[in-house]
Amino acid sequence: MNYEFFIAKRIIGSKAYKSSVSAPIIKIGIAAIAIGVIVMLIAIATGLGLQKKVREKVVAFNGHITITNFDTNASNESLDPISTDQNFYPNFNSVDGIKHIQAVATKFGVIRTETDFEGIVLKGVGADYDWNYVKEFLVEGELPSYKGELSNDVVISSYLANRLNFKLGDNFQTVFGKENIEDLPFQRNFKIVGIFNSGFQEIDKNFMIGDLSHIQRMNKWSSTQVGNFEVYLNDFTQLIEKEQQIRSKTPSFLDTQTIEEKFSTTFEWIKIFDNNTYGIIAIMIIVAGINMITALLVLILERTQMIGILKALGSSNWSIRKVFLYNATYLIGLGLFWGNLIGLSLLFLQQQLGILKFPDPEQYYVSVIPVHIALDYIILLNLGTFIACFLMLLIPSVIITKISPVKAIRFE
Repeated sequence: MNYEFFIAKRIIGSKAYKSSVSAPIIKIGIAAIAIGVIVMLIAIATGLGLQKKVREKVVAFNGHITITNFDTNASNESLDPISTDQNFYPNFNSVDGIKHIQAVATKFGVIRTETDFEGIVLKGVGADYDWNYVKEFLVEGELPSYKGELSNDVVISSYLANRLNFKLGDNFQTVFGKENIEDLPFQRNFKIVGIFNSGFQEIDKNFMIGDLSHIQRMNKWSSTQVGNFEVYLNDFTQLIEKEQQIRSKTPSFLDTQTIEEKFSTTFEWIKIFDNNTYGIIAIMIIVAGINMITALLVLILERTQMIGILKALGSSNWSIRKVFLYNATYLIGLGLFWGNLIGLSLLFLQQQLGILKFPDPEQYYVSVIPVHIALDYIILLNLGTFIACFLMLLIPSVIITKISPVKAIRFE
């Protein structure tokens, strides 16, 4: 055991140290680190949680990447069909990291009741549709199956159901326009078998999910013609890379678009949380560091005579600095321990019980404040906080080199 560590350990363990003048200041320094860690953990966990939740909702109903025809259509309606006879469908084996690909089509219509009407976009899906992404948001009923004959079963949002006074099992009529606006429109009767609530109003107020065959018949498409393909990835962080690979593996007459491009406003909004989080982390580390610097300065002042004696006995400046840095390291570790214990406990309770809720769910697209707990950012946060505080403590420890042994021994 080196003697610097031995002396530091004796200082920390002594009763005089715990009842000294510096004790309250040291406790404040420890509390500052603990509070800083708690605030940083909450800021990161809630920021990442909100980003993840909003991203999942958008992706669930649109896929990570869409493959469409090149056209000037800026609406939500599929106009020019794409053949499903493609080398990337039904399995996109030429690109790694693709979880699923499905064929869909959309068509604008108007739901008509005796007292009201509402414009909607029918999203037609087929037997290859992966309902697992939508299942999470199902609040009533069940998910339909479109593997057999033409089905009139649809899934609508609770937003539309409330606006039109619909209930599970209700039948309603929807009108779809024809290419020639002078012709009589198509009329289709649908039955509500499921109601979902994504909390994302841009999706909830527009879409209902039904059988793809309805759109194929109204558009006079064959069973092998669809509006576009939705691609789901295993890893969202590879979105740009995979979009480029998919683009290179699809025919030149097809276009690819990422979910970030399609919902650019939403994704730009959630990226703002990163800047807020970085700002909070920087402020908390600075506050914690300043408090620890103050604590170390008081500790050095209190141990001036000890410093003089150690210098008189031949200890180098660096050796004496190490004694106080060991001491400070212990205090930082103590602050990190309590900060993580309290912070992670609060986050775990929120994750399991959903105690805290947003006052305006429509503004944040979720009602309960989501949290995302991951080992990687917890380790990086603790490591970064420890290193930053330790480096800041090197500055006040330089004072030790300026202390004269004779004056220090006489110091009272």
